[in-house]
Amino acid sequence: MSSPTHSTAEQEKISTYNEKQSQYNASSDPEILVGEMKDVDDDREVFRKGADVDFRTVSWQRASVIFLKLIFATGVLSIPTAMLSLGAVGGAFNVIGWGALNTYSAVIQGDFRNRHSGCHSIADMAFEVGGTWLKETVGFLFVVAYVLCTGSGILGVSVGLNALSHHAACTVWWAFLATLVVAVAASVRKFQQMSWLTWAGFLSIFIAVFIVVVAVTTLDRPAAAPQTGDFDLGFYAIPAGVTFAAGVVASTTIFVSSAATSAFLPVISEMRNPRDFRKALYVCMGIVTAAYLSLSLVVYRWAGKWVASPSLGSAGQTVKMVAYGIGLVGLIVSACLYLHVAAKYCFVRILRDSRHLQSNTFIHWATWLGLTFGGAFLAFILAEAIPIFNYLIALTGSVCFAPIAISLPGYLWLFDHKQYRTGNMQQQTLYWLHAVMIPLGAFICVGGTYGVIEEIIKAYANGQIGSAFSCADNSGST
Repeated sequence: MSSPTHSTAEQEKISTYNEKQSQYNASSDPEILVGEMKDVDDDREVFRKGADVDFRTVSWQRASVIFLKLIFATGVLSIPTAMLSLGAVGGAFNVIGWGALNTYSAVIQGDFRNRHSGCHSIADMAFEVGGTWLKETVGFLFVVAYVLCTGSGILGVSVGLNALSHHAACTVWWAFLATLVVAVAASVRKFQQMSWLTWAGFLSIFIAVFIVVVAVTTLDRPAAAPQTGDFDLGFYAIPAGVTFAAGVVASTTIFVSSAATSAFLPVISEMRNPRDFRKALYVCMGIVTAAYLSLSLVVYRWAGKWVASPSLGSAGQTVKMVAYGIGLVGLIVSACLYLHVAAKYCFVRILRDSRHLQSNTFIHWATWLGLTFGGAFLAFILAEAIPIFNYLIALTGSVCFAPIAISLPGYLWLFDHKQYRTGNMQQQTLYWLHAVMIPLGAFICVGGTYGVIEEIIKAYANGQIGSAFSCADNSGST
């Protein structure tokens, strides 16, 4: 018996129905992050298309470069120092493990943002799941985190200027000059307009680090080690006798090197199609993790305990000057992007739902410039108050990024998947695995902060830190 056949008209009708049903499923499924944003989603976006100042201009390719520069920044200069406490094996596991977790946390944040498209920042997400008190807490941590990151960039620039000039001026003045440059650069309003800066910044810092990596392998012994007689390289696969404070500070330093994923959210809000964020994310984090692992292991293997902080100074004075001469742009751009992210968050908070947000009014410009220059001043104060690069990085990770990059993403996932708690075995397993992220973030926050404070006290006691706002050379060039 032959099977029944449909007429051409019926087949076209069925095909049209299936196509519409497929489109509906794709647009309504929160796990599918491809395709164009629907008009209803655009209505909820912070930045609307077609306004006087159109912020929605970033392609996913440009977003990947911005992401890359936000992550591949000052962190790459501190990882070799962290390996002194963790060893090559522990350091490698930390780079891979934290890189994977931070990538997944970014996926959670991006997915949540696209399900709740009115969210411009991690603080907006906190409001969705915890109300005003959580929003204000997370917003405060967000601003502090990126102001501290800006401070680390300013500190790095001051080190570079000291290295290039052989400490020709007081370090505080170099830091102040760096602050002015960073504030001016960060005052560009749109991420799309900063894309050329991100390219220049990434290439600058990558080439600088690569020069140091090549240079350290050509030396008979580390530049900072005794140049005659026997010496201890200090390279260990698994070191012994490491204190809890030193270990947790080192681990936190590596964690924070790829933890700035909350800075991606304002960029996603300025993407033409926010649902393309995963493409940019995977490109960014794949490159970052591979680069961190390879570059830091080579520097640690050849410099050992004689590695400098930042690591650009690990191959001697001449190479240090070359590296900082090339990498200075990257350090400035890093600080500029961090400051821009913090200022943009405050800018949207202040002017949201007003005509001044996307109009060239006096209030628009006064608010924006006040935030960028005010944030730069705060970063300058913090950089001079904690004038050791790796401790400033670790403090940022423990106090700020642990809660907003580990604990909160775990809670965001639980909020959107409540039904998994009483679902099948696989769903319940996923639910409780995500629940573990909350205490993990709390542990890094408390343990890391304790460790950083202990190490800072020790550094002051042994003279490694002189004093706040010191004119002393912080580059080791004199």
